[in-house]
Amino acid sequence: MNRKTRRERRQALGTDSAVRLLAVRNIRLARRKWEISPDQVAALKSLTEELRLSVASGDLMLLDNRWHVTHTGLLRIAQRNRCSGMKTTVEKGLSDPVTCRWVFKAIVYKSPRSRGFVGYGDADPSNVSSMVHGAEMRVA
Repeated sequence: MNRKTRRERRQALGTDSAVRLLAVRNIRLARRKWEISPDQVAALKSLTEELRLSVASGDLMLLDNRWHVTHTGLLRIAQRNRCSGMKTTVEKGLSDPVTCRWVFKAIVYKSPRSRGFVGYGDADPSNVSSMVHGAEMRVA
């Protein structure tokens, strides 16, 4: 076994233990902030392991008994994945401010020279939590 392999193994072990520690911290803090079920604990552990997000940093929050990644969490994921930039525009033909229905187009750039890839987000009172009614534009 060469040195590089040993170093990589040590780093991987360090990363695994850091993720486990983050999961424990997330669960402890979540239990202090909210009443959470065993299923919610399992979901939080899974989200922590997969996305490495922190409850203490405001990356995740519990809304309507479901875990949601916050704006801060989305930015952290984008930064970790080396997102270079994003351009968003409202789709005026599909949005209706009177009924609080919003559709946005986003172009995400992985590097300054990339062509980007396109995604869409929408929100209206029927598909957002009652806790965020009135903020559909922001959710979209």
